[in-house]
Amino acid sequence: MRSLVLAVKCMGSEGIDMGKRAETRSEGDGTDPQASPNQRPNTCCFCWCCCCSCSCLSARKEEREETAGRPTEETKMESTVETIESNEESNALPSLEEITSWTQGFDKVMRTEAGRNIFREFLRSEYSEENMLFWLACEDFKKEKNSKVVAERARTIYEDYISILSPREVSLDSRVREIVNRNLLNPCPLMFEDAQLQIYSLMHRDSFPRFLNSEMYKSLIEKPKTSPDTSPDAES
Repeated sequence: MRSLVLAVKCMGSEGIDMGKRAETRSEGDGTDPQASPNQRPNTCCFCWCCCCSCSCLSARKEEREETAGRPTEETKMESTVETIESNEESNALPSLEEITSWTQGFDKVMRTEAGRNIFREFLRSEYSEENMLFWLACEDFKKEKNSKVVAERARTIYEDYISILSPREVSLDSRVREIVNRNLLNPCPLMFEDAQLQIYSLMHRDSFPRFLNSEMYKSLIEKPKTSPDTSPDAES
């Protein structure tokens, strides 16, 4: 019996020594004995990769850079003013009479190239320039007679403005999209007519009222094109 007790004590002492040696090794190499073998050190709060190459942080950095490059309301207005002044210097601004006639209806704006260009600049400031670009593309597409070119341009217009994968996708309802998809099977110059009409109505109903109340339109009224008869040189 005494021999058995001595054996148990020896085993207990040996177990304590083994535990101490394991703890010493753990402290020496800086590892956590409780850590999971799959856990990586220096991980960020978003994923299990190292912070120095974290895709989450890279994505956030790209987002910050994109936001930094996005024009503010102040820079958008400066760009608008510069565009108006550039048009004025190149004698591209319409007459004051034409500008004031735009209040009578949206068709007055869309009737002339100068009106369309100025309204397009306004749409650009609202990040909806694709509506005018699509409308103009459809107008030009209607004039195409070559059947081979019609098929190629139909696919291009679809991919640029209709496809949900396009960054310049215009807003169309499901009914019009279904019509366009059917027309792609047998493309013709008038295949986008329903879509073009819907975008025209969208610009008329949504963007045009804001254009008439915008600083851009007010600046056009305040800075009309000077006619040769009223210029200072003519008076002297």
